[in-house]
Amino acid sequence: MEQSEQNVKKQRPVHLDLQTIRFPATAIASILHRVSGVIMLFAVGILIWLLSESLASAESFAGIQSLFDTFIVKFVVWGILTALGYHLIVGLRHLIMDTGRWEELESGNASAKAAFVIAAAWSIIAGIWVW
Repeated sequence: MEQSEQNVKKQRPVHLDLQTIRFPATAIASILHRVSGVIMLFAVGILIWLLSESLASAESFAGIQSLFDTFIVKFVVWGILTALGYHLIVGLRHLIMDTGRWEELESGNASAKAAFVIAAAWSIIAGIWVW
């Protein structure tokens, strides 16, 4: 084993303390974009089931309509709308970055923070609409 290889192995941390690692806003935006995509994958199943049941008959439509009076269903729908809005907003940010804009550290962080603010505003609007 070479001397430089031994030095590298000695400098590596034995374990990572995940509580002390600070991700930049751009990394958080990217990770949450993926999480919101996974949420939407499962949400599609819920929404298709709700649509299918509501179209089956007048009675099943009334049953689905009465479901929307419960807190848990309203909360799930609000969560789906929040995930959809976040995914759309940050997806547009990624599309803009694909054109070569906002790729520098400062503008990337600023656009990620702006996306968080817009997504939070969308979440509040969706919550008001659902409730």
